[in-house]
Parts: sequence; C-alpha cells; structure tokens
Amino acid sequence: MKLNDLSKLKQKKYRQSFGYYLVEGEHLILELQKAAKNQPQLSSTVIYVTEKYAHWESVFEVVEVSEARMIQFSDTKTPQGIIARVPLPSRSNPQAVPDHSLKAIYLYEPQDPGNLGTILRSLAWFGGFKLIMSPNSADPYNPKVVRASMGAIFHVPMEFDVSVEALADRFDRMAYLDIKGTNIRSSTFSDHQCFIFGNEARGVPHTLLAQLEASPYSILGCGAIESMNLASAVNICAFQVSH
Repeated sequence: MKLNDLSKLKQKKYRQSFGYYLVEGEHLILELQKAAKNQPQLSSTVIYVTEKYAHWESVFEVVEVSEARMIQFSDTKTPQGIIARVPLPSRSNPQAVPDHSLKAIYLYEPQDPGNLGTILRSLAWFGGFKLIMSPNSADPYNPKVVRASMGAIFHVPMEFDVSVEALADRFDRMAYLDIKGTNIRSSTFSDHQCFIFGNEARGVPHTLLAQLEASPYSILGCGAIESMNLASAVNICAFQVSH
C-alpha cells in the first residue's frame, strides 16, 4: 500500500479494498500495542509519526512523516502527530458452531458512529460480551467509531453481517427491550444468551422478533419520555447482566 493511499482509509470502500483502517492518537495507539501482545494478526501494523513522536517505541514498524502529510492522513482538526495503519480482522462469521461462552449483544442496523463506539467501550469495561451486527450497520472501523471506543475496539470480539433470522440457529434464549416487557431486574434476564437491540429510529421489526420467539424486557423509567438512547440502553443491560 502506497503512502499516498493512506488518507483514503477514511472511506469505507477503501478500507475494504486495502484491508486496513486508521487508528489515531497516542492513547488509542497505546491500547493497540497492548492488544497486539495477544493478537498476532496485528503484526503488519505500521505507525506513522511526526517529529514530535520520532522516538516512539513500538513492536510495530514506525515511519516518520511531515506534519503536512499527517494532516492529510488525520480525521481530526488538530492531529496529535501519530497514526497507525492497522489490518482489518477477518469478517468471517463462525456460525457453524454456536458459542455460548460469551453473552452476545446483537445490534440491528445501528447507524450512529458515536453510539457504536460507546457500546464497544461499555462491553470492554464489563467483559464477557461479544458484539454481533446485522447487515446495513455502521462500519465499526469508521474513524469516529474507533475514536469513540477509546481502544475498546481492540478488545471486544465482533461479528458482521449476521441476519436476525440467523440468530435462531445459534441461540436458544434471546431477549429484547419492549416498554411492556418484564423488568430487566428480574433474575431471568441474565439467563439469556443473546440480547437484541434495534436501530436508533426504527427498532427491530416485530415480525422478525416473533420469528425468534425472543422474550421482551423493559428498563423502568419515570415515564416522562417513551424511549432512550441506544448506547444508554445497551449499557444498562450490560451492567444488569454482569451483576
């Protein structure tokens, strides 16, 4: 991959074409280096730095570039001067053998990068979760998602392009949120293997939920509004399951 192509990785089609994504900023790259100790697939990562970070120590290759170049590569208004080109993980989905060692959070067509990054951060904090996304979801390797995840993207197992219908072959007990459902503080809530959350605006079609025979649960509120932010809902449920 040529140096001139690096800025193209800000677009999804080029990330998929080249097989890399960008990680920007000192904190995120420190998290990346921690993750690399247990993830040999990250070995082809290259870190690009300006003179400010010329002595950056890393197991990865480090290449010094001009500040003008860094501005081209960066997705932020004020680049820190350090950015990494990271290989995309395989998008293959291990659906043949159901894996119940981790609780699954399934997102149906999430669109907001900030929400997705926040969800990843929460799942990494609690641990014991994997994230499964439907087709037509926001790209988790969008620079805004990577930044919002604060490094969690390196620590949460993810699967992509999994249809709602495919869940029935993988999980026996599934739950979703509904305002008329059972309180999530019920002891039965954490017994489920997969927790389904819908698109920020449309939710999950009830016809699909009916096919899955998923159980409805609710997060009790004061009733002042009818809905809550997707990331907030996932965070509350992840906390409940973890405790």
